[in-house]
Amino acid sequence: MTEMVGDPPAARALSDRFGSIPTGAKVFLILSAALLPLAIIAFFATLQTAAMADDAMRAQMRVTATESARKLAIELVGDMTALRVALNALEADPADAPSCARAQGVFAPQAAAGTRFSITDSRGRIICGQQLPVAAWPAESSADAPIAARLHPGRGLTLATTSTTGRTRAAAFFPATVLAATAKPSGYAPPYEARLALDQDVLSLNELPSGGPLERRAALGMAIGVGDIMLMTRVRSVPITSPMLVALMLPIIMWAAAAGIAWFVVDRLLIRPLRQLRTSVAHFVPGEEVDPGTVRTLPAMEIRDLGETFRAISRTVAAHEAGLADGLVRQTKLTREVHHRVKNNLQVISSLINFHARAARSVEATNAYASIQRRVDALAVVHRNHFAELEENRGLSLRSVLGELASNLRATAPDGAPIGIALDVLPYLVNQDVAIAIAFLLTEIVELAMTVSPTAQVRISVGPDESVARAILRVNSSALIDDDRMRTLVAERYGRVIEGLSRQLRSKLHYDPLVGAYEISVAVTGCD
Repeated sequence: MTEMVGDPPAARALSDRFGSIPTGAKVFLILSAALLPLAIIAFFATLQTAAMADDAMRAQMRVTATESARKLAIELVGDMTALRVALNALEADPADAPSCARAQGVFAPQAAAGTRFSITDSRGRIICGQQLPVAAWPAESSADAPIAARLHPGRGLTLATTSTTGRTRAAAFFPATVLAATAKPSGYAPPYEARLALDQDVLSLNELPSGGPLERRAALGMAIGVGDIMLMTRVRSVPITSPMLVALMLPIIMWAAAAGIAWFVVDRLLIRPLRQLRTSVAHFVPGEEVDPGTVRTLPAMEIRDLGETFRAISRTVAAHEAGLADGLVRQTKLTREVHHRVKNNLQVISSLINFHARAARSVEATNAYASIQRRVDALAVVHRNHFAELEENRGLSLRSVLGELASNLRATAPDGAPIGIALDVLPYLVNQDVAIAIAFLLTEIVELAMTVSPTAQVRISVGPDESVARAILRVNSSALIDDDRMRTLVAERYGRVIEGLSRQLRSKLHYDPLVGAYEISVAVTGCD
């Protein structure tokens, strides 16, 4: 059988934390979590579209850079090849005018733009061409690199070569304008930037003006095959324009707007009206009518119906409260009438007993009527005090009940038997059942003391017990000290009644035969 395992404490803590979040915030979080993946997908789709446009632009730029590098290489290598042929011929015969003329013919179309060449002998004298506009001479060429190159930033490019014997050298200077015109691709409309780079030197052929702070550029380097010269080409990538920014931000804005609008609608149409309705119901007082207030003006029909339902319920409760109040008034009147009639009946019984006691012809009969009179009086005392406390319903005061009971016991004592009763009672409160049992118990014990000794002195006290909900009732008299007469009366007449009353008080009655005292713990409801 599979054992059911409860949630871990971390999961319960997370559930409790989520449950404490307001409903509007829960709706906002749930919608945000649901719509955020869609916003992210749309955002990256827009980025992918821009990346595809960049890839297309880079492919076109690669084609253009390859064409420009090839055109530069063809032009420069062709010119340097013609110059090397003339160099070798002039080294063999410095007076070879046709070879020099052929070299001049090769460079003649570019001479107007500033292209120059120079062939010098071993002493540095120019044997063909003219002085170069730059003073610097490129590094010596080698077998691996027959053409040496040097860039002059802002001016142009110098290419140099040496004859096979090394005695004669030739160099050519190409201005930046000539190189830019040569490297210009055919049929490429968008603006671009072209630069020649060699080591740390850079020669700009074509500048690309700045397009603003959001401009993006793509660069591509390619060797032209002459020395270590690199042709660096840069063009503008797909610009970050305002439509592109809007396209990027629109999914995020739509996500935030959808979640915010949903939260606003739920909060305005559901949460806030329910909160107002809850406040109205929380302040509801029985007997009044719940007024939903602004809930009735809202477009949420269900909440309006709920408000009207609470209003109807409050009307029903008010009607029931009014009916219960009327019934309570009638019941109170009936209870007072019943208590009044019981009190009158007890008074009639007491009067009848007293009337018959006066007509008795023997002492035993008179004493029997007196004993019955004492018990009726004890019941009447409790009933009168209970009727007096009926309005407050706090309980009966033991001090009042025992004071009136002691007066009645003194009044019903036999003639010529001045019994004394002393009271030491704290202001405890008890319910009616406990008061009746105490009154009957004291009546029995006091009558026992009077029967043993007509002049007995009795002390009745009520003091605190270990528990605040109980008190100690104590009756002490020298007439209650253990002797033969005392034991006979307890066994034949009073013992069974006293024991039954102690059981009614749900406590054990303690008897001290040496000092003549009865003691019992009774339940109290408080202290006055």
